[in-house]
Amino acid sequence: MTLAVALETYAALLCYLIGAVLSVGAGLWVARYGDRDRPDRAAVLAALAMIGVWCVVSLSLPMGHPAIEIAETFRNLALIAVIFRLFAADGRDESLKPIRPVIIALALVQMFQPVLLFVEAQAGDFSRIAQITFEVGTVLNMLVAIGALMLLHNLYAGAAASSRRIIRWTGIGLAMIFAYDLNLFTIAYLVGEYPSLLVALRGLVVGVMASLLAFGANATSGGLQFRPSRAVTFQTLSLLLIGSYLLVMVLVTRSLALLGEDIARATQVAFLVIAVVGALVWLPSERARGWLRVTATKHLFQHRYDYREEWLRFTRTIGRGSSGSASFHERAVKAIADITDSPAGLLLVPNEEAQLELTARWNWPTIEVPASAGDYALSGLLEQHSHILDLDEVRAGIDHHGELAHVPQWMSDAEDAWALVPLIRFDRLVGAIVLARPRIERRLDWEDFDLLRVAGQQLASYLAEQAGQQALMDASRFDEFNRRMAFVMHDIKNLASQLSLLSANAQKHADNPAFRADMLVTLRNSTEKLNALLARLSHYGAGQGQEVREVDLASLAKGIAERFKSVHPVAITKAEPVIVLADVESLEQALIHLVQNAIDASGKRDPVFLDVHSDGLAGQINVVDSGFGMSPEFVRNGLFKPFVSSKQGGFGIGAFEAREMIRSMGGRVNVESREGVGSRFSVILPVPEAVTLLNRHKHQPSKEVA
Repeated sequence: MTLAVALETYAALLCYLIGAVLSVGAGLWVARYGDRDRPDRAAVLAALAMIGVWCVVSLSLPMGHPAIEIAETFRNLALIAVIFRLFAADGRDESLKPIRPVIIALALVQMFQPVLLFVEAQAGDFSRIAQITFEVGTVLNMLVAIGALMLLHNLYAGAAASSRRIIRWTGIGLAMIFAYDLNLFTIAYLVGEYPSLLVALRGLVVGVMASLLAFGANATSGGLQFRPSRAVTFQTLSLLLIGSYLLVMVLVTRSLALLGEDIARATQVAFLVIAVVGALVWLPSERARGWLRVTATKHLFQHRYDYREEWLRFTRTIGRGSSGSASFHERAVKAIADITDSPAGLLLVPNEEAQLELTARWNWPTIEVPASAGDYALSGLLEQHSHILDLDEVRAGIDHHGELAHVPQWMSDAEDAWALVPLIRFDRLVGAIVLARPRIERRLDWEDFDLLRVAGQQLASYLAEQAGQQALMDASRFDEFNRRMAFVMHDIKNLASQLSLLSANAQKHADNPAFRADMLVTLRNSTEKLNALLARLSHYGAGQGQEVREVDLASLAKGIAERFKSVHPVAITKAEPVIVLADVESLEQALIHLVQNAIDASGKRDPVFLDVHSDGLAGQINVVDSGFGMSPEFVRNGLFKPFVSSKQGGFGIGAFEAREMIRSMGGRVNVESREGVGSRFSVILPVPEAVTLLNRHKHQPSKEVA
């Protein structure tokens, strides 16, 4: 006896010994603690006893001994009796008429095994007869296993939910025993002999399943549920797939040996090549792994999501440090997208006019998002109903709250756009996330909606907290900036006083009239400039009203173009005569800043264009350049934020001040920009007629109803 055979023999003895101990222990436990009101109690006790006898006989006698076959026959008959009594436990004992013939047929097939043993014993040394009895015996065992599995399937599929909780564990144990037998006898029939390893492990498998039979006989087993770890489940499924793959390879290669030697060898090589290539293509596939994960979750778990793991992953993604390349807003998109296995996403945030604007994108560089990603009506609808939009339903014309009229066209046209998740905090829309379609096609269900809604509320809190912290930081820096300006103003005021005194003394003591005149002109100019600077600094941030009067935008645009003529080409493409209400100095200062920014962003020979026109209610002057442009994220988060500048050494206050000046005149500034194409700043101011009508409407007395 070789070492391998000896080890296999000892392993078989150990497995059957463990099986005998488990089955006998399970029988004693059922007899003492089992539910005495169960109709299948006696059958389960008999089955456990026969399993124990079969394990002891298999442990004592060599493999293939007739006594083992007889003990196995009685074991299977007892297991079939348990199946029969499970129908009674399910409350269907009055509808067993179609089941009884199947039970009787299985019992007769199983009882035919001793007849085969008798024929084999009488055949003696006739190998052909022994081979036939072996094949017939394996086929009969396969039929018994298949019939038992069909009965179990019919039992479980037709049971009510309450009955399934009662028969669950016993049914699992029986199904595993007969499934193992089916595989064992199928392989034995194909290869012409019993696989020694599977025969050796059979006692251990049946013993463990006997423990499940005892577990199912407990009075409280109906309330117990199988809750495997999802990670363990996916790993187990992977191992089962690998094992099935290896088993198929063994069966196919052994079956090919029945062919001619040359044909068999060539076919085996071809099969091996195809199998290896298929494994290399399929196993690393992310789509294949996603399909396996979705299928396992759908069929093995009561809920789609492991909420604890999802929440931990969500928190880790949001709380990850900023040392990486992903910004907070990108991490926010990723945290929501990971829930549904979406490969990409967008974050839209409402602006001051409640229009949604693109703030961040994650793994979605190809989608084109306009400057106004959604109008105020869409923001209001999301805020009012907290409804997660299934964009496939939108494309199909399904309307829940009137959203079809407000979903933007770009979102409907993007086939990859899958869902729009609103981020609500205290009944206020903080933002919305557009999720890309997962790689594994599926529809959104109630679990998706519930989890995305809760995660969206939590994310809205994070976004609001981050915005509040940013506002506090800006306020702190503004306070520091104002304190510094106070010192600057004090110094400039002292300087202006000194220069004024110097000018007065020079008028009295200068001997040279010509020098005195030049000195006076210089000093007066310096004094005027310093006083003007002092007045401007005093006016900055004081909240004082501006002197608003009628201004011709066309003339102002021509003056600005002439001013920059010697520095950079500034061309006027359109100059309609438009009169607006504005403060001339503030408006000119704001436009000069915008034009200077356009020049800085453009090449030396690339002109900056000014365009002046009116729509009847407002006048508009556009500053257009063909420079490097800005990303939507910078336009949203950095362009008009104080102390944020894209220029080296810039203080980041100019764009903010320009917008605030325009707003103080009752106007607004719109920005459109694309990286690598250029930018357009639109300054929009009301015409006098519109202001007059608006003021008349505001001051018109309301008519009282008598």
